[in-house]
Amino acid sequence: MWRFLSLLLISLSAEAFDEKAALRDSQAAIGRPVADYRFTDSNGKPVTLAELRGKPLVVNFVYTGCIAVCPTTTQFLAGAVREAERALGPGSFRVATIGFNLPFDDPGSMRAFQRKFAVASPNWLFLTPEADALEALTRDFGFRFEATAAGFDHLLQVSILDGEGRVYRQVYGDSFDAPLFVGPLLQLAQNAPVAQGGVEAAWEKFKLLCTVYDPAAGRYRINYVVVIELLVGASVMLGGIGFVLWEWRRRKIAGSLAGPYPPAAHRE
Repeated sequence: MWRFLSLLLISLSAEAFDEKAALRDSQAAIGRPVADYRFTDSNGKPVTLAELRGKPLVVNFVYTGCIAVCPTTTQFLAGAVREAERALGPGSFRVATIGFNLPFDDPGSMRAFQRKFAVASPNWLFLTPEADALEALTRDFGFRFEATAAGFDHLLQVSILDGEGRVYRQVYGDSFDAPLFVGPLLQLAQNAPVAQGGVEAAWEKFKLLCTVYDPAAGRYRINYVVVIELLVGASVMLGGIGFVLWEWRRRKIAGSLAGPYPPAAHRE
């Protein structure tokens, strides 16, 4: 009964998760250095981010009580990591999965989450942050989350840090194209970073803004309201452009019919 009431209060008090604002925060973190935070790994050993520098670092945030999205995204990430290791070689980068639902995402819970996906690589750590540093930690990564009656709403992002601990790329979605993940790691491994942008990154942002999570189905689906708004906006813009072109052509034709010289003045 008390659990039901607490969940109801969370549901009534929590603000609707703003994915556009979350995306802005996430993108603003690119190029930002992440401070040296302390963690406890799934074996109870202390770890700092400074110890993980020197190589690219892949970071994702989860909460272990999640029954749909976090397991799905972690499973997909495991496949992407294997593909990246085949391309770059084992040990060429590190991975850290961080639990943000404190105190529940303790080392024991993170260890169970790790075992669920049979992750035994020494280059992939499952970490519990210090509670008093959680807010600053998630802010440095541009990661935003909101409590709900069902758990948490949060942006599905994987952060890629360079060897000096700066956020180099953000990759979005419960699944993503391999080049969006392997490409940045390859650039960092070859010490050839490039500026953020490109068609692929723009497409991923578009997909993020045009989808919404469906808790009943346990996956993301197209947000038709946003799609309709975009189509209406595009129609209005195209209509405006068409009108300008039509008016320009009408005036050009009218000018040509009037002739190159002004008419003679009428005199009595």
